Amino acid sequence: MSILNVSGRYIVRTGKIEDAEVTLDIQRSVVCEGEYLIAYPEEFTKAPNQQREWIQCILENENETIIVAEKDGEVVGWIVFESTQNRKRMSHTGSIGMLIKNNYRGQGIGKMLLQVLLEWAEKNPLIEKVSLAVFSTNHRAISLYKKMGFIEEGRKINEFKFDDNEYVDDILMYKLV
Repeated sequence: MSILNVSGRYIVRTGKIEDAEVTLDIQRSVVCEGEYLIAYPEEFTKAPNQQREWIQCILENENETIIVAEKDGEVVGWIVFESTQNRKRMSHTGSIGMLIKNNYRGQGIGKMLLQVLLEWAEKNPLIEKVSLAVFSTNHRAISLYKKMGFIEEGRKINEFKFDDNEYVDDILMYKLV
């Protein structure tokens, strides 16, 4: 385990296989909220062994990482960077995803996770561009990303359909590191 940052009551560290169940639980809870991820709860069927395998693959790849935030020994959020290495012309890029337990949002955890991840990316000799996609209705996340230097590079109009006449755009953002 590599501790990357200690800030007040939080520890930010590299994720490990043993975090599989709690990271999956956080992901399930965010899916159930229905506001921030594309899957409906009944569509999200990832099993703990699949999460462990996914984390293992990330940890084995020097150009990918998973970072978790802990409070009092409990994982309360995580961020992942997955590279786009299947093509040489895209090997300098990758995308992030970040999930934080509902009752821990608005406390600076997302900012800490993002700062640590960006520091990791800047030190990685291969990574030059960090990308993400966010629902246009996720104003808190968009605000954080902009504060951290991310720039909107595109928008997929009406990409997600929630109800008969309710659509949400997918905003694509990036930061060069």
